[in-house]
Amino acid sequence: MNTTIQTMLGHRSIRKFTDAAISDEQLTTIIAAGIAASSSSMIQATSIIRITDPEKRAALAHLAGDQAYVKEAAEFLVFCIDYQRHYSISSEIKPEYTELTLIGAIDSGLMAQNCLLAAESIGLGGVYIGGLRNSPHEVDALLNLPPHSAILFGMCLGVPAQDPQTKPRLPMAMILHENEYQPLNKPLLAEYDQQMIEYYQQRSTHNKQQDWSSAVTATLSKESRPFIADYFKSKGLMTK
Repeated sequence: MNTTIQTMLGHRSIRKFTDAAISDEQLTTIIAAGIAASSSSMIQATSIIRITDPEKRAALAHLAGDQAYVKEAAEFLVFCIDYQRHYSISSEIKPEYTELTLIGAIDSGLMAQNCLLAAESIGLGGVYIGGLRNSPHEVDALLNLPPHSAILFGMCLGVPAQDPQTKPRLPMAMILHENEYQPLNKPLLAEYDQQMIEYYQQRSTHNKQQDWSSAVTATLSKESRPFIADYFKSKGLMTK
């Protein structure tokens, strides 16, 4: 197993950081790794906004659900779908199509994962902040996003001040299907649920008695961010 795969398999979300800064060289390397990610038809529909203003950091931390690490991390990046760049090239661009929003979201996810992997490979850590979508209009206004662009998520980066366990993932046999979709393997799911119960019990902080099945049922059985479609439409996206 090479070091790249070891880094990928060792991923943990880091929410506590030291006061150490990320050097300009490190940040440039991280962003360059992100830009190198695959892009559908080379559309390259992502922009990253680096937040260095302390007041904006504090406001974003609050809008994301009072997540303190947004303020405390050495760097905070916001990933956005961006078709304004393309529209500025030509008004013939049609950013209102839902497929283009999907492409922008996929490209942004690929770019962000490259950034995080690059950061982890040089001893840094990070965590995604989807909570920015709790208040999309407010975040959008704070960042002065133009039409045809929209916020997706943030990313904290810094030197880890914690060493959490790696959270168990679903077994490969439940994710990898061959030739056609396979029914849910309930005995295997039961084993995974027990593994998650044991994981939560062993954590030094935020212990809880919960398996994966009940956690995802609680999350997915209620509507989440019902306003998000209207937000994208207000930016000229996903109207067709």
